[in-house]
Amino acid sequence: MKFLDQCKIYIKAGNGGRGSSSFRREAYVEFGGPDGGDGGRGGHVYAEAVEGLNTLIDFRYQQHHKAERGGHGMGKQRHGRGGEDKIIKLPVGTQIFEEDQETLIADLTEVGQRVMLARGGNGGWGNIHFKSSTNQAPRRANPGEKGEERTVWLRLKLIADAGLLGLPNAGKSTFIRAATAAKPKVADYPFTTLHPGLGVVDLGPGTRFVLADIPGLIEGAAEGAGLGHRFLGHVERCKVLLHLVDCTQDDVAEAWRTIRHELDEYDLAMANKPEIVALTKVDALTEDMVDEQAAALKAACGQEPLRISSVAGTGVRKALGLIAKELGHLEELEDEEADSEEGWQP
Repeated sequence: MKFLDQCKIYIKAGNGGRGSSSFRREAYVEFGGPDGGDGGRGGHVYAEAVEGLNTLIDFRYQQHHKAERGGHGMGKQRHGRGGEDKIIKLPVGTQIFEEDQETLIADLTEVGQRVMLARGGNGGWGNIHFKSSTNQAPRRANPGEKGEERTVWLRLKLIADAGLLGLPNAGKSTFIRAATAAKPKVADYPFTTLHPGLGVVDLGPGTRFVLADIPGLIEGAAEGAGLGHRFLGHVERCKVLLHLVDCTQDDVAEAWRTIRHELDEYDLAMANKPEIVALTKVDALTEDMVDEQAAALKAACGQEPLRISSVAGTGVRKALGLIAKELGHLEELEDEEADSEEGWQP
């Protein structure tokens, strides 16, 4: 299934049914009088967050959503049927914006959360409402009120407990493959990951959390370079960030600073989230070279970076344990027994 995290849709609530202008005509009943019924209410349009969805691809092919109109009033004081409501089912984490893409209407962060986007029109009154002592045979009936209509933007921001950050080809997809059952594309060239993905980490009873993998960020991502502003939005809701730095590049400190600068430019609140820094691909260098790169990265970030080889499984469980500890799932880290030469498997 193709991943789509932003789209525009048109919504229209149902019009109200018109009232009836009718008179009672019955044998042996003199002066029957008006008996026109009211029109039914038009259906409302709701947006609801549901389970089982993780993309907006359905709205790529169906962009118009309309509720049912109300039924018309009839004689014998029969009212029209109310129109059926239209419920638009969205993934959890979807934000709904006005057409200007800036005014937030709703942020659906929980399953079952529902918000009305367009109100259906009221039904018109039948002529029975206009009867009076001076007008005993009114022929007036109101038309139904028009339902609201608007164009809105849907923007999906994945809800995950922890998120992976890093430059292109930093080893994020390989890490999430090693840590979860997710199978994102992995190749030896940058920008292999073209859309965000999710994986579930299970370290045992009570230590399960969701890990988000976003495409690699580049310099200027906060201003939209490489669609980075949309990718950054997917880690806004994460509680912990795991920053992966490729140890085989020349300047690991500058690589870390580049991503940190983009976080600061995009959202200071996100830049202040707990961050775990790790060197990846440590199996590609000698131990002395890894020590040198780790020292340079520590001088820049102020913390001792983890050393990870996702292919061999080295350091993976320790990184996941630190994330779980930050999330409050673990009080203490267990000994890294599983990070043996054979590697750790999720």
